[in-house]
Amino acid sequence: MKEDEIPQKEDKVEMTGEIVEALRNGMFRIKLDNGHETLGYTAGKMRRFRIRMNPGDRVRIELSAYDLDRGRIVYRLRPGDERPE
Repeated sequence: MKEDEIPQKEDKVEMTGEIVEALRNGMFRIKLDNGHETLGYTAGKMRRFRIRMNPGDRVRIELSAYDLDRGRIVYRLRPGDERPE
């Protein structure tokens, strides 16, 4: 690696899903659109601004390529807010 190269931040896998169950401490069980289930926790700004999430809400979640069982909820989708992927 050269001196002037900055290592890239780890790539995140971004997916959408639906909250199935609300757990403790801002954790949620999320069923992804591809059929898998994962645990999601509220990310920094969502926790800071106290964005409310309930079972049935659609969310966008960031998963690490190394651990697909846990992820950060980065956005709560409003009805009609789905973007084509």
